[in-house]
Amino acid sequence: MNNLSIIVALADNHAIGKDGQLLWHLPADMKHFKELTTGHTIVMGRRTYESLPKGALPNRKNIVLTTRADADYPNCLVYSSLDQALHTFNDDELVFIIGGAHVYAETIDIVDKMFITRVHHDFEDADTFFPFINLDDWKETEREEFPADEKNKYAYTFITYVRK
Repeated sequence: MNNLSIIVALADNHAIGKDGQLLWHLPADMKHFKELTTGHTIVMGRRTYESLPKGALPNRKNIVLTTRADADYPNCLVYSSLDQALHTFNDDELVFIIGGAHVYAETIDIVDKMFITRVHHDFEDADTFFPFINLDDWKETEREEFPADEKNKYAYTFITYVRK
């Protein structure tokens, strides 16, 4: 699959969540996420889906991975495994892995690209973390740095990596 990417916001200590929720509110990152994923396919685990305030994200093909046989997620396709979902994609389909930690860990070795928002803060009370990234496997192709401002409490950087 040539069009498989991870999109994630992570803190300097690789924290991505606590109690099933994000650790921060950065409107600029939400806008960036929406711009990149709208019109494309997003893949998430059950807990990530359940953390979405309004369910399936609009204007995207939503795929939820869960082993729960009774899973019913409106406006989503549901698969019991990543492998099962991967076999349904077209070669030209852009697919974004949007979380959570288990899905990131399962896909980090097979994705071609990563869109990372680095939130410049350590969240010591986090309970969910993004897996280790071996940067020897990746080439940074884009970087945009932003200071904290009245709408975005923390400084952050948008970084794009492609697999070497």
